[in-house]
Amino acid sequence: MEKIKFGTSGWRGVIADDFTVSRVKAVTQAIADHLIAQGLKDKGIVVGYDTRFMSERFAAEAVKVFAANGIRSYLSNRDVPTPAVAFEIIRRKAAGGINFTASHNPPEYNGLKFSPAWGGPALPETTKDIETRANALVDRNSVPFMPLAEAKQKGMVEDSDLRRFYLDDLRKKIDFDPIRKAKLKIAVDLLYGTGRDYLDSLLREAGCSVTVVHGQRDPLFGGRSPEPSEENLAELSGVIKKGRFDIGLAVDGDADRFGVVDSDGTYINPNQVLALVLDYLCRTRGWKGGAARSIATSHLIDAVAKKHGIEVYETGVGFKFIGDLLVQGKIIFGGEESAGLTMKDHVPEKDGILACLLVAEMAAMEKKTIRELLKRLYKEVGMVLNERINIHITEANRKAVCDRLSQPVSELGELRVKGKKTTADGTKYMLEDDSWVLMRASGTEPVVRVYVEAGSEEKVKDLIAAGRAFILGL
Repeated sequence: MEKIKFGTSGWRGVIADDFTVSRVKAVTQAIADHLIAQGLKDKGIVVGYDTRFMSERFAAEAVKVFAANGIRSYLSNRDVPTPAVAFEIIRRKAAGGINFTASHNPPEYNGLKFSPAWGGPALPETTKDIETRANALVDRNSVPFMPLAEAKQKGMVEDSDLRRFYLDDLRKKIDFDPIRKAKLKIAVDLLYGTGRDYLDSLLREAGCSVTVVHGQRDPLFGGRSPEPSEENLAELSGVIKKGRFDIGLAVDGDADRFGVVDSDGTYINPNQVLALVLDYLCRTRGWKGGAARSIATSHLIDAVAKKHGIEVYETGVGFKFIGDLLVQGKIIFGGEESAGLTMKDHVPEKDGILACLLVAEMAAMEKKTIRELLKRLYKEVGMVLNERINIHITEANRKAVCDRLSQPVSELGELRVKGKKTTADGTKYMLEDDSWVLMRASGTEPVVRVYVEAGSEEKVKDLIAAGRAFILGL
């Protein structure tokens, strides 16, 4: 069995294969030891879980281990979005929090996200310490625990409502007045996840007519990954076309990622949404400061930032790096092309619910479709188009792919390579016309992701084909 390893967003594995009760206990004990070593034992820890198979059971096992270590757990009283866990950590000034979720992964997976006291995803030095401790414990089968009934009786486990305070906070950060006046008709796809009674509830409260798709709990997620991708939102798109909705909004399984579909059923890719929301916040809030994006995220963010005279920070892949910049006060906005977004004065964690509410606010305030807003933005800053594909690989051909990426390349898609940047997040090729291609192996799935950006659809298609051929050695 492989060693426990934290990827770009926590530790994930296949349920009953490498993600088991005994391994969860070992990781929980490792987190407890880490917190005790940091002198944070008395601050308690927030514990949540998503709608996946076994998630609630894993959470119950975790709080029993924390109780045996003298650490109080604030256990969510229902499945809960990751950003709500992040908010509760900060609100309670807790030592940290864990959420049992595999986010957008297929249903056979589960996972554990650990966030330290500052509320964002744990940085590499923290997860490395937890990994080392967990792998030393995993074969010992001697992790202490306190029975759940005893732990509750002794006050070591407190059932907690994470929804109430998180929603109260969002009510202060979103301008609901234009949403109320617009009386928007919105279709919401919750992808069978934790976003139910969060996103749809706030929109109804604001006077919107809301139709929910996939709003019930289903540990199998309808047989798909609970990712708000264009493919997975096809049903939402169909609902919008038939029902004359103003907009469609979606969140993934743990509601930290967003999806947006326009009034005609057109899927709006996350890069475009990020640029529009940044532009909207700069214009309406008057905020000044930096904007952060990952190495894989569109440079359309840079064009918007230049328009408003703000600095751009490029980070590695993983929202933890953006969250860290937010905590340092360096940025007012951060986004990743994988549909992650946060903003000034909010949690240093990606928040799909916040993102969807900001899009609803923007649509109501601007009185335009998302496509109309994009057309206007392109006129102001120039056309920037992008695409991402996933190429599935096996362990057998992973080395060959890595070897190819290490070799010098003079051109891609008939465009000359003018620069190459190799980091832990992959290899990014800057091309002669400011187009670019990034190739990176996923930290959570057996795939190589190819990201491309160019000024026309034709160039994007050419670069996608070139990237695919390069990875497959064609």
